[in-house]
Amino acid sequence: MATISDVAERAGVSTATVSRALNGKSTVDPALAARVQAAAAELGYHPNGLARNLRRQETAVLALIISDVENPFFTAIARGVEDVAQTAGYSVVLCNSDESAEKERRYIDVALQERVAGVVLSPTGASTSVQVLSQRGTPVVAVDRPLTTEVGDQVLVDTRLAARQATEHLIAAGYRRIACLTGPAGVRTADDRLAGYQDAVRESGASGASDDELVRRSEYRATGAAEATADLLALTPPPDALLVANSTMAVGVLEVLAARGLRLGRDIGVVAFDDAPWATLVDPPLTVVAQPAYDIGTRAAQLLLARIGDNTRETTSATLAARLIPRGSSSRTA
Repeated sequence: MATISDVAERAGVSTATVSRALNGKSTVDPALAARVQAAAAELGYHPNGLARNLRRQETAVLALIISDVENPFFTAIARGVEDVAQTAGYSVVLCNSDESAEKERRYIDVALQERVAGVVLSPTGASTSVQVLSQRGTPVVAVDRPLTTEVGDQVLVDTRLAARQATEHLIAAGYRRIACLTGPAGVRTADDRLAGYQDAVRESGASGASDDELVRRSEYRATGAAEATADLLALTPPPDALLVANSTMAVGVLEVLAARGLRLGRDIGVVAFDDAPWATLVDPPLTVVAQPAYDIGTRAAQLLLARIGDNTRETTSATLAARLIPRGSSSRTA
């Protein structure tokens, strides 16, 4: 394993310069700092974060790696994690993986280098790098999506049941050609919401369409959702209702419907996952599947702290319930 002396020798500088450069000190000449960084990368040298933290006498740190920092669902989870962590004397470092397995892997590497006490993670579809946390003895709790291997605790929502109930609500409201706009294939929440929608449609026979005619997938982003919505509206006949997989996608959906002059509820029914702060400001207000995001965060932090205290505990999987909140966007009389 490379040492700071090895890096100093490779870069042609003193160990003190290496230390200052790797800690981002502004007193180091930029050219020297670049040379040190290059040497460290070539040798695979990583600073000892634990020793550095002990010298600084910093509080214990938890890493929170979420899928999309702009999504209110994940920011509410973050608030729940932080509230519990702060009460217990821990600080929280927030990392945004942006639905990228590569970014997730890099943040996990950083968490290991900095010797964080534990990790709360919303895993991407391919989170094999999580196994490294287990191998290194770093506790991890998954939120929103399960881990691909049983290496940690997890806090989930029964999102398949919630999607089924939302679709049944649209059917009961009189909509018959219901479409589903969900996230990327392989992302567990996206797959489960599609499965719940299919459960309800299959049982009722409401859509009168083939299995995939009224299904569209896109990234969990407004832009992709807008394109998918335009594609659905081009069908003959178009859908008379939409089940949307999250609030960020719902923004794109609503933009397209407004541009087409389609009124929510009366012209096309819409139900979206997550009760975003703006959902009641839409006219008519948006029917939502409200997930207990803050509770997910608090429960995850509690499980992580318990795991830090005793890493021999049995693995826990907690499943919370979502709640349908009917509003005008799913009523034909709106």
